[in-house]
Amino acid sequence: MARRLISTGGTYEKKFSYSRAVVEGPWVFVAGTTGYDYATMTMPAGVAAQTENTLRSIGKALRDAGSSFDDVVRAIVYVTRADDMMTVVGPLLGKAFAKARPAMTGVVCQLIDPAIKVEIEVTALKRGAGGGRVSPAAKAARRPAAKAARRPAAKAKAKKAVRRK
Repeated sequence: MARRLISTGGTYEKKFSYSRAVVEGPWVFVAGTTGYDYATMTMPAGVAAQTENTLRSIGKALRDAGSSFDDVVRAIVYVTRADDMMTVVGPLLGKAFAKARPAMTGVVCQLIDPAIKVEIEVTALKRGAGGGRVSPAAKAARRPAAKAARRPAAKAKAKKAVRRK
């Protein structure tokens, strides 16, 4: 399976030459993601809104990779204030990761821009890759690829049938 890069087209992705996510085999690596609101092209002031936007962006990257929050096995959460982690960010993470319950680390630090209050990165292992159940998102992502893979074989078979006649 070829390595696949997923991008949101964000400024920092272009400026620093990185991808929102990288899919390598059954693994999905989602880069540190902030609460930037791509609909309004702004950074919300509050940590709750930033966390919700962050999780929305991560969810989209996971879906684009054929995965979901249920497949997340590792998360690292960076916050600028410990209190925010305990009172705001943590409960929102609890909802997003209720089923997966990934290994998670919280770090209190200064982030790249003073307006950013939270940044989250995750690693997911697509279900079914290790013999487990395949998530609905992973099944849906495989369908177009499987159809495309069958088309050339069907065309070759049809050509052979025509030649034999």
